[in-house]
Amino acid sequence: MRVRDKPRQARQIRSRHLRLLVLSLTTLIAISLLSRLPAWSLLELRSFDYLSTVDDPRPPPGGPVIVAIDEPSLADINAQWPWPRSLHAQLVTQLRAAGARVIGLDIILAEPSTPENDNAITNAVGPDVVLAGDETLIETPQASQLIRATPLPQLTEAGAVTGIASVELSGDGTFRRIPGYEDGFAAMLARVAGVAPETLPAGRLIQSLGPARSYPTVSYYQALDPKNLLPSNYFKDRVVLVGLSLQNAPAIDKGGVDAFATPYTVHTGKLVSGVEIQATIYDNIRGGLSIAEARLPTVAACILISVLLAATTVWRSTGWLTIVTSAAALLAFAAVSAAGMRLAHIFVSPLGPTVAYISVVFGQAAFDFAEERRNKRQITRAFAQYISPDLVRRLSSDPSQLKLGGERRTLSVLFSDVRGFTTIAETLKDDPEQLTGLINRLLTPLSDVVMDHGGTIDKYMGDCIMAFWNAPLDDPDHALHAVRASLAMQAAISSLNRELEREAAARGGKPHVLKMGVGINTGECIVGNMGSTRRFDYSCLGDSVNLASRLEGASKNYGVALLLGEETARLVADTYIVVELDRIIVKGRTVPSPVYTVVHKAEAKALAAHRAFTQAKYAGTLAPSDPAFDRLAADIPELAPYYAIVRDALAESGEE
Repeated sequence: MRVRDKPRQARQIRSRHLRLLVLSLTTLIAISLLSRLPAWSLLELRSFDYLSTVDDPRPPPGGPVIVAIDEPSLADINAQWPWPRSLHAQLVTQLRAAGARVIGLDIILAEPSTPENDNAITNAVGPDVVLAGDETLIETPQASQLIRATPLPQLTEAGAVTGIASVELSGDGTFRRIPGYEDGFAAMLARVAGVAPETLPAGRLIQSLGPARSYPTVSYYQALDPKNLLPSNYFKDRVVLVGLSLQNAPAIDKGGVDAFATPYTVHTGKLVSGVEIQATIYDNIRGGLSIAEARLPTVAACILISVLLAATTVWRSTGWLTIVTSAAALLAFAAVSAAGMRLAHIFVSPLGPTVAYISVVFGQAAFDFAEERRNKRQITRAFAQYISPDLVRRLSSDPSQLKLGGERRTLSVLFSDVRGFTTIAETLKDDPEQLTGLINRLLTPLSDVVMDHGGTIDKYMGDCIMAFWNAPLDDPDHALHAVRASLAMQAAISSLNRELEREAAARGGKPHVLKMGVGINTGECIVGNMGSTRRFDYSCLGDSVNLASRLEGASKNYGVALLLGEETARLVADTYIVVELDRIIVKGRTVPSPVYTVVHKAEAKALAAHRAFTQAKYAGTLAPSDPAFDRLAADIPELAPYYAIVRDALAESGEE
């Protein structure tokens, strides 16, 4: 049977749910404020970097081919950069002859060079050639000035198309968005190639298509002689981009000429050349690969759903399962975000839902941990005075072992009382300090013995101690531990008597000799927190408790320091020599209860004679003159007072 404090439990649950609701609302408000910070936006973009490249997408078939102005070309051509424009004219002619569909020169030709070179490139370009322009915003304390550099007018008059090759970088210097130029370099390539959509996706997030050198790339010097240095039809019907592209991509910490960080840089640490970025923009435009950012209502809905999921996860409790569930939820947020980019080309940042979920779950876990620590402290304070420190630590580490309220369980209950203490108190009535000191000196070692043997001290009643075993923690050997404690208590009393004797001798007085009686009984009891709503104790009650108290009081009638109930004697019979003394009827019972004691040493023959003695006593055939009294007193000296008491009782009965 177990008694539960249902109103208190209900209050705790309501308080926990209210705290969880406040935590959830606070989380929503906090994330709303944090999302306005620039750092938050950069964190969202960094999550985009990882998720948009986790499956390592690569350029689709039929995309641009890169003609790289790279180290081998610089070595082969052996001319100082910038190269003469007549060389670029030769390249355009060769690429057109090789079947190139569109040729994009990511080279700024805004300033005149020599007439010969300018005429050569003018004669080579045409409507199938896109030339790069540049747009730069120069800010000074006085004003902001936008400067646009475009190719020479004679080139555009010859039919060449101009495209602005400038790119926009995020706050952390990473290229992530399609430039917002209607006449952007890649956009113009798409228009000339006839693959541009009606509306360009300016400002949308770009889908990176691999690290540096992911696009088919040949060196500039090879493209000058494609018939001999490249496979046949290599450039046929392809969009060809010409620009600076170092063969070994520069490291991000070293920077580079016309090279930028992209989402792949988080994996490789390398920059990507500008001409490859233009190729990536082109493929995003022609293939519809760019990714739109989710609008505020969608993001807010996802965060709200995350908070609700988190609240559901910790609605009842938090524990190791919470960690597993949280890990699965966070992976699910990332997976849903990645799937949204791939299937719907929409980026819903997992940052908000992740932070919201973690805040609610781990915030509630922190509250629960604090509550658990508070409960442990309460348990420690409540039981530190009654049970051993080891048991207190076990309870505080696993409070579930403590069943609050009441429960029915088998206990071994001990009562101890100092005999004649009332007389001692009477002699010390004029010296209360000495009397109090004596009680403390008596109860301290006895209490230590109980707790050292795993017992729980129920209460002190003057010089009497009530204790029990097998609660609040299970103790399979509770009866044995109770008996061992009683014997150790007798030893502690003897040690205290020796101290009192020495002290009395030093002051020339008479010592107070302390003698103790102990009763132990094992049986079913109700144990738990008992008392009023204002004050309660961890205690036990029941018929078995009453019998233990009666045994302690009856011990002096048998001349022994310890009396055991029948069940206690049975449980310790394999460890101690247990002998039966009598059968008594205690108050509240109608059936006689056998009582036992423990002797430290006795021969088997003497024990058999003692059993015969008790049977004769029960049968009423025992006489005061029976020689068994003297013989047993000699064989079992510990029971000599008992035999004398029985003989005297028989003699008094005979006289009557």
